[in-house]
Amino acid sequence: MRTYALLLAPAALALSSCASTSDAPALPASQEAFWDALSSHCGNAYAGELTSSDERDADWQGKIMIAHWTECSDTRIAIAFHVEDDTYPGGWNRSRTWLVTRTEDGLRLKHDHRHEDGSEDVLTQYGGDTLSTGTARVQDFPVDAYSIALFEREGLTASLTNVWRMEVDDVDAPGARFTYQLTRRNDPTRLFRVEFDASDPIEPPPPAWGW
Repeated sequence: MRTYALLLAPAALALSSCASTSDAPALPASQEAFWDALSSHCGNAYAGELTSSDERDADWQGKIMIAHWTECSDTRIAIAFHVEDDTYPGGWNRSRTWLVTRTEDGLRLKHDHRHEDGSEDVLTQYGGDTLSTGTARVQDFPVDAYSIALFEREGLTASLTNVWRMEVDDVDAPGARFTYQLTRRNDPTRLFRVEFDASDPIEPPPPAWGW
């Protein structure tokens, strides 16, 4: 991971407690441990970069990326995903926020996409639910029916078998990492993977658009 001197700053204080309570849906032990690890980063921001080499993501190569835990509750964690991009004011694309939610059936990942004015993009709230209990560190989110219908409507047939993955270490783990990944069941060559150095908090960025 590269060092970004301009971004380095003392760790941000957690915005709120993310510990689950009796009011939150119960989870299998592995998902509860994953939730606790994800929650341990509340309020923090980390620098990252694209670590996969798929030619379809050439425009993402070499850009600074930031994951910022912006909102935490007993049932939802919001992680803003900022991407360095000179085509936007201020040099950053702040359109994306990942939403991880506890449900009666496990964990859910959704993608909140916004325009600079805060309005929703036509492609928003897509994602999936866990179909297995996963592990304390890794959870997979296969595309759900809502997202399939959305992708079909918008002509994004390549995305109909998306599987998103999150990998996370507890904030106190040595060399802690956080990873977001996309693969496709019908395309073994597809890999989009961004890794963040979750052992070295940076100064939080401005809010994502619409937040």
